[in-house]
Amino acid sequence: MTEYCPIYAPIFGALGCASAIVFTCFGAAYGTAKAGVGLSAMGVLRPDLVMKAIVPIVMAGIIGIYGLVVAVLITDGLKQKMPLYTGFIQLGAGLSVGLAGLAAGFAIGVVGDAGVRATAQQPRLFVGMVLGLYGLIVGLILNTKASGDVTC
Repeated sequence: MTEYCPIYAPIFGALGCASAIVFTCFGAAYGTAKAGVGLSAMGVLRPDLVMKAIVPIVMAGIIGIYGLVVAVLITDGLKQKMPLYTGFIQLGAGLSVGLAGLAAGFAIGVVGDAGVRATAQQPRLFVGMVLGLYGLIVGLILNTKASGDVTC
């Protein structure tokens, strides 16, 4: 063990992996629940529009997949002896996708609930949302930079 490769370095990569999947799943669960409540309320008034209004629920579920992808990529780079730099980069990648997914899940839930209820009143209205992809992109870029010049 050197000062660049301490024994505790892999814990940061493991924390990044855990935070990627945990936070994105929290966001996906909240977004699915909140938009699902709106869909249920809308389905009582306009059952013919239920399939059109299911989009926010699907989009909230996709956020969890973003966290899964980054967590698997981080896990692929975990080693018993690794530089501290790599562990910090993996932690940053996991936190970026995890917290972005959490925020996107909250936004999709709130906007999806209101949009689905508004669709019941005006069927020509359609709320499209593209969120959460930025955290995935930053996480993937960070994870590709995780291989440093330090060898343990």
